[in-house]
This record gives sequence, structure tokens and C-alpha cells, in this order.
Amino acid sequence: MSMISARMGSATVISLTLVGCGSVGVALGTRTRLDQLPVTGLSATLAPQPSLTPGKSGRLVIVASAADGKTWTTVGAGHGTVLFDSFKLESTVANINSNGYVWLPADPRVSSGKSARVHITVVGHPDIQVDLDVPVKYNVPFAAHFSGASGNPGISGMDGLAGTDGTAGSLNWNNPVAGGSGGNGSNGSDGGNGFPGQTVHVWVTLQPGPEHLIEVRAQGSGKREDFFLVDPDGGSLTIDANGGEGGNGGMGGRGGRGGSGGTGAPNGVSGNAGMDGSDGRPGAEGPPGRIFVTIDPAADTYRNKLHFSTHGNGRAGPAAEFHTEPVSPLW
Repeated sequence: MSMISARMGSATVISLTLVGCGSVGVALGTRTRLDQLPVTGLSATLAPQPSLTPGKSGRLVIVASAADGKTWTTVGAGHGTVLFDSFKLESTVANINSNGYVWLPADPRVSSGKSARVHITVVGHPDIQVDLDVPVKYNVPFAAHFSGASGNPGISGMDGLAGTDGTAGSLNWNNPVAGGSGGNGSNGSDGGNGFPGQTVHVWVTLQPGPEHLIEVRAQGSGKREDFFLVDPDGGSLTIDANGGEGGNGGMGGRGGRGGSGGTGAPNGVSGNAGMDGSDGRPGAEGPPGRIFVTIDPAADTYRNKLHFSTHGNGRAGPAAEFHTEPVSPLW
């Protein structure tokens, strides 16, 4: 039986690490690179869906083929062996990384009225290329969060000190000393109250054009603003301005161990353990925010596609306040 020394094994591990997982897979035959293979064709799809919505992502499935019909498929969603470094990947409107993940920015102003496209070239075969058009859709549930932050958690109590051990008795062992009692644990502090929800102003209008798409701009009192484009045929938007959750109370400290009684005839009595501290109380939910909505008359028919939440102080907050008046296109 051959044996590998610890020193040789360590060197092997370091060598494999430096080579890289992909190259190790190629060397072992579990991964493939295409630069030395007879590639003549290329196709691509996006998984798990062929389309993208703002803020969401998918992964490329690329299939390379040879003149004799043999095919090679990418790792990941394609369940093949081809590494993504076999391709040069470029994109417009959407973003893409070297592992084949494609994602659309959350801001619909980037994609509104545009087409997303991925351009793929095989490394080592610059004439083998393909373009993948990625449809952009807006028929999903969107959400904007303007709720208050959670309260700070309470600080845990300190553990009590252990009692001192009793000392041995005199030489005749008849006078042992009892052990000292453990110290009590201190109480945990109460959690902080949740922070208030923001005051949010929302503007709603229809995007010009044949499709009835809803443009929304939402701005909170924290000055952050979000934009949304919603297809009312399956899409919706939920905006919350709830009070933040109260922080958890701190845990009470543990009581200290009682000291052992000193040795003697009989032995000294052990000290009592200290009492555990009480847990702190959780903080209260913060007060709710307010939501004010200005909606264009043409968009008012889709009011049911907008949902609002202003819970706080342990109960429902004020309903969103609507004002119907003309709203110009938001971008």
C-alpha cells in the first residue's frame, strides 16, 4: 500500500487550490472548456423563466454544438459540464456576471420601453456567437418598505459570582466552615421601542402608450424614493409605513454557584446558588406612518392594484389618504 506523507498531502492541497476548482474539474473530466473542441453552433435560454422583471435575476443555459450533432451544456441551471469561462458575455439594459447570472435593475426607468439582450461569444471560436433577447415584464407583485426600524435589543444581565468554597476545619476536623452563597444574577434590561413609520407621498399615473402600465413614484420622509412600473394584468404594488417592532428584552443573568462546604467531621454545608435575574421586557411597537396618494384620474380605475399598510402602536393605523388630480408622466 502506498502512503502519502503529511507534507506531500499538504503540498497537493495547495497545488489544487492554486490551479482553481474549474481547472481541477477539467483535469478530472467533470468540467469542460470549449476552446479546444470543434464547436460549430450555439444557442441560449434563460432559466427559470425566459423573461425578467425589475430587481429579479435568472441564469443562462448555453448549449454549444458540433457538426456531428454532439452538444455541450453549461453548468448550473443547464445541469451540464461546460464552465462559463468558455464564453465572453456582454449585455444591454440587463446586467450579467461571469457565472452567467443575468439580472434587471430594480428601477424600471432603466428598462421601461427597452429590450434586454445578452451577447455570447465562444472563447477560442470568435466566429461562434449568439444573441439572446430577454423580454421585460411588469406583471408581478412589487413592494416598497418605509416602515420604522426595530427597537434596540435589551442588554443581558450579568451572571452572579460563584460563592467562595468553605475552608477545612481545624486539625481535629470538627470545625469546618460552610461554603459561601453564590451571587444573584442581575436583571436583563428592557428592549427599546420600535421607531415610527415614515410619512410617504405617492404619485400614480398611466404610462403613455397602447399598454396600460401604471407608473408609481413613492418618496418617504427619509428622502428615499422608489419608482415602479406595474402591469395591472397580474401585477400589484404594496407600500408599508408600519411602526418598527419593539426590541427583544435582555436575558437575565444566571445566579452564581454556591461554594462547597469545607471538609471536616461532618463536612461544612455548601452555600446556596444565587437567584437568576429576570429577563427584560420587549419594547413596544413604534407608531405608524402616514401615506398620501395623488392619483391621476386615468389611473384611478386601477386603484385596487395598490395596497397600503400603516400598522403601529399595536393596532391598525390611519388609512392611506387619496387625492385625485392630474399627474404628469413620472419619467
